[in-house]
Amino acid sequence: MSTEAIDPRYVDIDQWPTTLAVEAMLEGQMAAIAAIGSQALAIAQAAEAAAARLSQDRAQKSRLVYVGAGTSGRVAVQDGVELYPTYNWPEDRLLFLMAGGLDALTQAAEGAEDDAAAARAAVAVAQIAPNDVVIGVAASGRTPFTCAAIAAAREAGALTIGIANNAATPLPDAADHGIVVDTGTEIIAGSTRMKAGTAQKAVLNILSTAIMLRLGLIYRGRMVNMRISNAKLRKRGEAMICDLAQVDQAAAAQALDMAGQDIKLAVLIARGFDRQAAESLLAAHGDNLADAIGATQGGA
Repeated sequence: MSTEAIDPRYVDIDQWPTTLAVEAMLEGQMAAIAAIGSQALAIAQAAEAAAARLSQDRAQKSRLVYVGAGTSGRVAVQDGVELYPTYNWPEDRLLFLMAGGLDALTQAAEGAEDDAAAARAAVAVAQIAPNDVVIGVAASGRTPFTCAAIAAAREAGALTIGIANNAATPLPDAADHGIVVDTGTEIIAGSTRMKAGTAQKAVLNILSTAIMLRLGLIYRGRMVNMRISNAKLRKRGEAMICDLAQVDQAAAAQALDMAGQDIKLAVLIARGFDRQAAESLLAAHGDNLADAIGATQGGA
């Protein structure tokens, strides 16, 4: 595996001046991001398929499920937990299957990554179903826990996405959508928290954001499904309403209060709808603000 190989260029890095070592590491980080370019189409296709699956039947509460072990698992969890405050993605539609359990987020449980049986059991306990989307992440592309979870989830009918940093490995091959970012050797041999981890974080950020985009949770470049939980976010929400409804701050604040802090509803209220009409309009268009506005006279 290239991520485990020793790069002869860096065998003496511990003897280098710190500045040169840092520059080499920075170069590696930039190379890791550049390596994602070849996977743009694969990421887009996975995002479109995931959004379609997640929007098929909202009543069934289809879930986004992240699977991983060690560094890859921690990176995956970080991406998932940010979806609730950023896009108000429901917490009951988010699940993490981490080798060693969630305690492994802060305490090393590296041996757990070899337990394929535990992965299959976790998928069964979680009752993974055809309406779920399961994302597995493993730098090696062959971590037993992650590969087994993806295989079991696919057998259960879920849409599966496998993200790896080594080509021709079981994880991307086992998933419905394989994303392979070949980041090559690490400057510190085997330390996949470096280049591989950086690439994984970027891929997951792009993938989940593209999914939210296709689900209609973004309108005109704004997080219109954002959860307002503090004064800063309240001001941000009011600013969105001012821009999208072309009203002043006072009207935006009033609309936001009438909408119960729901930005999409508030935009429609600020555009002249009462709350009931705004709710009906959104419901008729799958909670998609762009479609709702487009269906009204003078819509954007």
